[in-house]
Amino acid sequence: QQQQQQQPQLQQSQPASAAVVPAAQPAAAASNAPPAPGPAPDLRKREELKKASSQSQLHDYKENISTVKRGIFRRRVSLAALLAWSKDALPKPMLTTHPKKHRPDALNMFKMIQMYMGDRNTKSKDASTIALDIVDKCWSTACLRDECFIQLCKQTTDNKSTTSCERGWELIVICLTFFPPSIKFFSYLEGYIARHCSGMPDVAQGEVEIFADCAYRKLERVKQSGAKRGQQEPTLEEVKQARVAIFQPSVYGSTLEEIMDIQAKTKPGLRVPWCLKVLSQAVLALQGAQTEGIFRVPGDIDAVNALKVQIDRGEPPSGLVDPHVPASALKLWFRELYAPLIPASLYDDCVQAHDSAEASLACVDRLEPLHKTVLLFIVRFLQIIGHPENQPLTKMTHDNLAMVWAPNFLRCPSEDPMIIFQNTKREMTFVRHLVLNLDTEPVADLFD
Repeated sequence: QQQQQQQPQLQQSQPASAAVVPAAQPAAAASNAPPAPGPAPDLRKREELKKASSQSQLHDYKENISTVKRGIFRRRVSLAALLAWSKDALPKPMLTTHPKKHRPDALNMFKMIQMYMGDRNTKSKDASTIALDIVDKCWSTACLRDECFIQLCKQTTDNKSTTSCERGWELIVICLTFFPPSIKFFSYLEGYIARHCSGMPDVAQGEVEIFADCAYRKLERVKQSGAKRGQQEPTLEEVKQARVAIFQPSVYGSTLEEIMDIQAKTKPGLRVPWCLKVLSQAVLALQGAQTEGIFRVPGDIDAVNALKVQIDRGEPPSGLVDPHVPASALKLWFRELYAPLIPASLYDDCVQAHDSAEASLACVDRLEPLHKTVLLFIVRFLQIIGHPENQPLTKMTHDNLAMVWAPNFLRCPSEDPMIIFQNTKREMTFVRHLVLNLDTEPVADLFD
């Protein structure tokens, strides 16, 4: 049963007085900004994608693309021309896959994309508000998502304006933060993004390769996670955070090393990610160690999303009354780490060590120092939650905690459902050994 709580007050948008969308703040600061979060897509993978041209990748999908005829003789517009930047409004939606009732929405969305990119008068709307209108429409109407992405691919192809092109790519990243393309359209979008990533032979305009690197990672992640969850539509604050996160990486979805780099100036000397410490403190402060179903009962998803925005801004959790909300945000942080807490190179050894506490503890000693410290921290936290005095209240035994947390420690590298199923219990037993036997005194000072 989900626990409901009051949402933190979100800042309202302020309309801009300028008639044209101002240059996006992240793009303007690109020259002084760190690179997009995480490693660039694997070069070999990108080269493979580049060999499959966009035309061939679109082959299985092009029957869904509308045909357009122009001129006195009503000659059909070529696919290449149809997929190139245009200053004009669309005569019809680019795809034929959505119901007739959504065609006006598709045409209006193209105008909003032109507004965001600075190619059309904005009617005094600011960039984030325009992006929110686009995101909300596609988040709530799934059949418009591919239309949105193909329109963005069109407007960032053969675009002579560097500023406009950068804004278009920024909007691609923002959209991928909230929803994925369809499975059928995925390969085309993946190839299109990959060909613009850093290290590719194609010459990219301005900072496009930085946006493309970020978009590639977002696409990989949203393919697994799906669209933003919850009943509440994406908010203006979430859209603003998605823009900022391109050049100021989020603590969600980055590697541990990147997260420590992010906090190096603001939290010097802290040995674990700040978000890990404050979220665990919030759980304990709200009596989470004495709350039934802690880490099993999910927190209100909209409240969790709002808390994520707070954390990414570096703001301590506030306005919380339900321990399930920071508990869910904490589990989500581990689940969204770009690389798992225990690396894939140690996965097989860990599951093979499941029948021995000694062998399980030996695996911990093979971790890199940062990963080991974070693992010690979360295990100590689970030892507090799972203390025998708390179990009658939480109904969370060591077995229950291990079952809930094992997927956050280990990620099975295989996609074979049978192997995943067979390893589930082994992963759980491995984590149970850690909670019961691991000496976590080296991080005891972090709980003072």
